[in-house]
Amino acid sequence: MSLAPVARESVSVGDVLLPEASVPGADLPVRAVLPATVEAVRSHGTAVLVAPPGSGKTSLLPLALGDALGGGTVVVAEPRRMATRAAAARLAQLVGEPLGQRIGYAMRGERSGGAAVRVEVVTTGLLVRRLQQNPELPGVAAVVIDECHERHLDADLLLAFCLDIRANLREDLALVATSATADTVRLSRALGSEVPAPVITASAALFDVAIEWAPPPVPVPLLPGGRVDPRLLDHVATVVERALAENDGDVLVFVPGEAEIDGVTRRLAGRNVLPLFGRQSRAEQDRALAPAATRRIVVTTSVAESSLTVPGVRVVVDSGLAREPRTDQSRGLGALVTCRVSKSSADQRAGRAGREAPGRVYRCWSATDHAHLDDHPAPEIAIADLAAFALDLAAWGAPAGDGLTLLDAPPAVAMSAATDLLRRLDALDDRGRITERGRRMAAIGTHPRLARAVLDGTPRVGADRAREIVALLSDDSGRDFGDDLPARWRALRRGDDRRATARWREETKRLGRGEPSGRGAVPAGRRAHPERPVERETSAVPDDLAVGVVVGLAYPDRIARARGADSATYQMSGGTGAALDPQSPLRTSPWLAIAVADRAPGRADARIRSAAPIDEQTARDIAGDLVSTTDRIRWDDGRIVTRRVEALGAIVLNDVPLARPDRLLVQAAVRDGIRRSGLSVLRWSAAALALRERLAFCHAHLGAPWPAVDDEALLADLDDWLGPELASVRGARDLGQLDVASALRRLLPWPAATRFGELAPERLRVPSGSEVRLAYDGVEPPVLAVKLQEVFGWTATPAVADGRVPVVLHLLSPAQRPVAITSDLASFWKQGYPQVRADLRARYPRHPWPEDPLTAVPTKRLKPRR
Repeated sequence: MSLAPVARESVSVGDVLLPEASVPGADLPVRAVLPATVEAVRSHGTAVLVAPPGSGKTSLLPLALGDALGGGTVVVAEPRRMATRAAAARLAQLVGEPLGQRIGYAMRGERSGGAAVRVEVVTTGLLVRRLQQNPELPGVAAVVIDECHERHLDADLLLAFCLDIRANLREDLALVATSATADTVRLSRALGSEVPAPVITASAALFDVAIEWAPPPVPVPLLPGGRVDPRLLDHVATVVERALAENDGDVLVFVPGEAEIDGVTRRLAGRNVLPLFGRQSRAEQDRALAPAATRRIVVTTSVAESSLTVPGVRVVVDSGLAREPRTDQSRGLGALVTCRVSKSSADQRAGRAGREAPGRVYRCWSATDHAHLDDHPAPEIAIADLAAFALDLAAWGAPAGDGLTLLDAPPAVAMSAATDLLRRLDALDDRGRITERGRRMAAIGTHPRLARAVLDGTPRVGADRAREIVALLSDDSGRDFGDDLPARWRALRRGDDRRATARWREETKRLGRGEPSGRGAVPAGRRAHPERPVERETSAVPDDLAVGVVVGLAYPDRIARARGADSATYQMSGGTGAALDPQSPLRTSPWLAIAVADRAPGRADARIRSAAPIDEQTARDIAGDLVSTTDRIRWDDGRIVTRRVEALGAIVLNDVPLARPDRLLVQAAVRDGIRRSGLSVLRWSAAALALRERLAFCHAHLGAPWPAVDDEALLADLDDWLGPELASVRGARDLGQLDVASALRRLLPWPAATRFGELAPERLRVPSGSEVRLAYDGVEPPVLAVKLQEVFGWTATPAVADGRVPVVLHLLSPAQRPVAITSDLASFWKQGYPQVRADLRARYPRHPWPEDPLTAVPTKRLKPRR
C-alpha cells in the first residue's frame, strides 16, 4: 500500500476524519504527536504510541490514520465490549455524525456500520476470528491494537497474527500498538522486523492528581477463599462520603467485582449511585458513561481503568483490589481470584480523576503497603487457561506458537495441559496439528470445552437445547439462581430477567451461526459409543437431564458422585473433591455434572458454584472414555490386597475381590511393599542375620567386589537377590516362608566367594579343639567369646580378612561372664591373668587355674572329683 504523504504542519489530508482542534474534545495531548506517529507508520509500517489515559490516543489516532492512509479501513481492536462501544461512540461524536456511517463497531452478537465505514472499532477476540477466516484482511489499511499494556490473551494473539500477516501476506498493512505505560521495550522489538519499531510518547497526565492515603483504621485482610471482608466495603463507603465532602465533581469508585459493587451501592443508599460493569445492558452502561447534570457516584470494576472516560469525574476512591483469572493446571479448575492491584493499575485508576480537571485519588491502603505492590499485573498468558489460545495457534498453522512473535512464551505446564485437553477432544492430532473437528470447534467461537459440548450434545439433546445450554454456560446468565443450572435455564426461558434473557438468546443464535448443523459430532467415549439417531433420542431426554448431559460433555473431569447417601460432598472424576452449599437444592443428587467449581488455597475440596443433576448411566455414557476396569493389587500394612475395580476416572463404580490375581502383579506389589515398609517385613532367621553381618564385614574391610548389604543397598538391588524367591509368593502368608539366607547368598561375588569361609569364617578352632562361633557386627572386628581355660597356650591373637583384622577375644569365666576383653593375648597372660587367677580360683575350685597358662593343657572340662 502506498501511504499518502503527510504534511508536516497538519496530519489531516482534506480533513476527511480528524476534527479541527477547535472542536470540543479534539484538542487532546495526543494531537501534538499525531504527525510523528503517522510519519513513523509511513516510514516503518509499524509504531508504538505511548500515552496516558485520557490523552486521546483511542479517539484521535484512528481518525488521523484514516486521513493519512487515504484509503481502506482503520480497524481498532479494544480489549472489552464496553470500551469498544464507548470508543466508537466517541469517534462518531468527534466527526459529527451518527454511528454506522463512517464510524462503526463490531463485537460478538452486535454490529453497527456497513461498506462506508472508514474506522471500525472491534473487540480483539472478534478480530482474531476474522483473521482466522481471512488473514489477508481485504480492504483494511491499518490495525490499531489499543491498551496493549493490559496484556490480554486475545491482544497478545492478535499482535502475533498481525505481525505474521505483515511478514508473509501484507507488507503494506500498517500496525500500531498503543499503551498507557512506558514499559514498551518488548513491544517495540516485537513490532520491528530488523530494528525496533518507533516509539512515540505523548505528554504526561492532563491534570495533577493528589494522592490521599486512606487505609482502614485496622488491617482488613482478605477472608478465606479470597472473599472481600464486609468491613472493607464499610470503609470504602466511608471514604466515599469523605471524598464527597472534601471535593467537587463526580466520584469513581473501584472495587473488584459485581458483588462488591452491590455492597458499596447498598451502603451508599440515598446517594446518586450508578454501577458500571461488563455484564450490564447497553442502556445501563450508557447511563454511567454519559454526562450528568447532578453529582453522582459511579461504582465500577477494572473495566474502567483504561479505554473509558467517565465524564465529570474529579475524584477516585480505590479499594486496591482486582479480580483476575487463575487456573489450577493440576486439577483443571479455573476461578476469578481477588488480589491486590499492581502499581501500574493503581496509577491508571488514579488517572481517571485527572482527565478533565485537577483531581484527587483516595487509596484505601497505606503508602507502606503501596511500596510492596507488584509493578505490573501478570500477563494473562502466565495465569490463564490456554486451551482456546492453543486451539487458535493450531488453527493458524503455528502449533504451540512456533514461528510467531509472542511477547511472552506460554508457560510449559499450562501449554501442555491445554494441548493434552485438545487431543482428548480430538481437536489436535498427535503432532499438535489441528484436525477437521478442531476447525469446526474453532469456528464456533467459544472455549473448546463448550464447542465440544455443542458438537457432541446435538445428537443427544438436540441442536437447539445444546446451544441454549452452552450459551448459559458461556455467559453464566441468571446466576442469582445459585448453583442449580436447570433452574437458571428455566428462568432465562421464562424471561425473568429481560436483560439476561436477551443476552442469552443472542449468544444462542451466534452459536447456531458458528455451527449450523449437528452432523459429524463425535460422542464422548468416541471409540466405544457410536453416534445415535437424533430424531429418536433427543426428545426423550428431560430438560434437567439435558443440562447435565451438555455440562458433562464440556467438563467430563468434573462429573461427580456423592461420597455418601446424605453427604453434600462429592468426588469428581478428575480426582478433586467438591462440596455443595448445605442449602443447595442439588444436595440430594447422587450424581452431578459440575460446570463451575473453585478451590480456595489450603482447602481440600473445591466449592461447587454451578451444576446439574445426572445419573450413573448418563455419566457412563457421556464420559465413556474415562471408564476403565483394572486389577488393583497392592501392599497394605503387610497384607497383599487384590481387587477388581471399575472406575470413572477417580470415581470407583465397582470394587470386588479378585479371585485369581496375576502372579506378576502380586510380585510387583510385594516388591513395592517391601521397598515402602522396609526389610523388617521379611522373616530374618539367625542364619540370615549372621550371613548379612559377615557380608557387611567383608564389604567394610575388603571393599570390592564384596557388596554393601545395608538397608538402602539391599532395597535398591531387591530384584537381584530376592527376585527369584518372590516368584513363589501368592499372598502375605507366603512372604513369611521366604528363605532370606539363601537369597542373600546370591550376593556373594564370584570367584571371591570361594574364600568366603576363610575371609569371614563362621567359627574358629581354639586350642581346646572346640569350634567356637564368631560374632560379626558389620564394620567392627568380630568377637570370639570363649572359656578362658580353652585357650591356654594360645599366644598369638587370631585374625581374619587375610590377617588384616584381629579378633576381639571375650575370655569367659566358668559362669560364662567375660573376665577379660583383649586383642593381645600375649599381654593378657603376662599382666591380666595373674589377677584373674587370684580372683576366681577360690570361687571355681574345680576349674584349672595353673600358674603358667602358656604351658597348661587347654581344656573345656572340669577337674575330676577326688
